[in-house]
Amino acid sequence: MYIEILIIGVIIFAILIYNGYISTSKFFGENKNLFSMLQEKDYEFLLRAKYGDRVYDVSQVFRKRVFRGLITIVVILFVFITNLKAIFIVVALVAGYIVFKIQYIDLKKFYKQHLNTIDSLLPYYLKSLEVLVQHYTVPVALARSIEDAPDVFKPGLRDLVAKIDAGDSSVDPYMEFANRYPVRDSMRMMRLLYRLGLGEQDKKHEQMLSFSKTVSALQLKAREQKYRARLDKMEKQTMTMLMCTGGAALIIMLIASFSMIGG
Repeated sequence: MYIEILIIGVIIFAILIYNGYISTSKFFGENKNLFSMLQEKDYEFLLRAKYGDRVYDVSQVFRKRVFRGLITIVVILFVFITNLKAIFIVVALVAGYIVFKIQYIDLKKFYKQHLNTIDSLLPYYLKSLEVLVQHYTVPVALARSIEDAPDVFKPGLRDLVAKIDAGDSSVDPYMEFANRYPVRDSMRMMRLLYRLGLGEQDKKHEQMLSFSKTVSALQLKAREQKYRARLDKMEKQTMTMLMCTGGAALIIMLIASFSMIGG
């Protein structure tokens, strides 16, 4: 009986949300500060790294995570409503937290699997930016680079350019970009880019040479790590193949030995 009531309640709740009678946006907005404490610092970066510009609103995606966790808690509490004990409340909270964390764990797994590829995006982007900086100021070069930049960097670049255009000439917009995209050497490269933008025109050539050498070194490191990862993968595949072949040969030998003994 209680299961039927639960199912009907969930259906009615879903219909009310779908038709707009219950505003999830309003609920999230009123408790934004509370829910923002749950959002991981690298969540937006990981989300962009996997989905790129396909994610138009990070807060909306995060909101869905929160509601999935809350719905899980409510459903479990309803299941045990007739015999609600402290242990069931703990189980509901743990289950809700796990459901809430599933997407983030999946994003972290994706990042680890594609670590070298994602980390190599910054050096290759900076190499293309280097060409623009030779002809324009750093802020103008950044604005012109957005269209051809990797999708993962586009939202951050738009914010960076907007803050510079608004009159912020400090290093803060560059550091915010580096914090937003914690790929390898992002802090160091954004500081170099900021100093390049501050440089006097007569010293620009020397600074460009230094910037170019640093970017080239990062590209070389990214290529080396890419090849090393490929070699490691090949070695693991070779070892797996050898172990399987050796195991199969051992099993055949054991079967032959037992057959001879039995004969």
